[in-house]
Amino acid sequence: MAQSGLGQDPESTAAITVLKRAVELDSEYRYSQALVCYQEGIDLLLQVLKGTKDYTKKCNLRQKISNYMDRAENIKKYLDQEKEDGKYHKQIKIEENATGFSYESLFQEYLNETVTEVWIEDPYIRNTHQLYNFLRFCEMLIKRPCKVKTIHLLTCLDKVGIKITRCSLEEIKESLSNHGVLLELEYSSSIHDREIRFNNGWMIKIGRGLDYFKKPQGNFYLGYCDFDLRPCHETTVDIFHNKHTKKI
Repeated sequence: MAQSGLGQDPESTAAITVLKRAVELDSEYRYSQALVCYQEGIDLLLQVLKGTKDYTKKCNLRQKISNYMDRAENIKKYLDQEKEDGKYHKQIKIEENATGFSYESLFQEYLNETVTEVWIEDPYIRNTHQLYNFLRFCEMLIKRPCKVKTIHLLTCLDKVGIKITRCSLEEIKESLSNHGVLLELEYSSSIHDREIRFNNGWMIKIGRGLDYFKKPQGNFYLGYCDFDLRPCHETTVDIFHNKHTKKI
């Protein structure tokens, strides 16, 4: 739907990519993320419209923009109503330099014996400290009362250090397999989302993904090992339960 009538120039290609993602998220009832992509895609289409001279193409673009704007407005109304009703949404604001937000502290409320599968979407699992963050998250899943059997990671590979990142993730995969857990790795160059989903219905969206901890002041400072003592960057955590999302 997003591709029809658009050219192959960079602006059109970008609009197609973002709007395709918006439609996918929409179909999966992931409305908050879909709205962001719709808005970004509409802005890109407006830029394409400004540079279009052909009258017929202009009319087609205006119609497409109108359709996407209508859908985005419907989603926005739905989300605004949900927020106004105060239903099915918990938000945690982590202040700058706050402590007490280790992965265990943040996620333990939502992990129980019914959790067997986990999905992580985070474009920034590439640098050494980010890979260690992901490893710590996996360690938490192994230790918790849940019976995790499969972990899905969707992330983005940076051109610099791509070999090291792949090797590190493969090593984590091998280590997890020794505990009877399958790590499925998938890479995307256009991923925008940062979210974690458990198959018991909980979905957690962290503004900074797993990378919300600050670098310790030194190797022997408190918080180097215990992340409850590690200062955090400012970020927001949104928590939803998907049994409450409905088609609109």
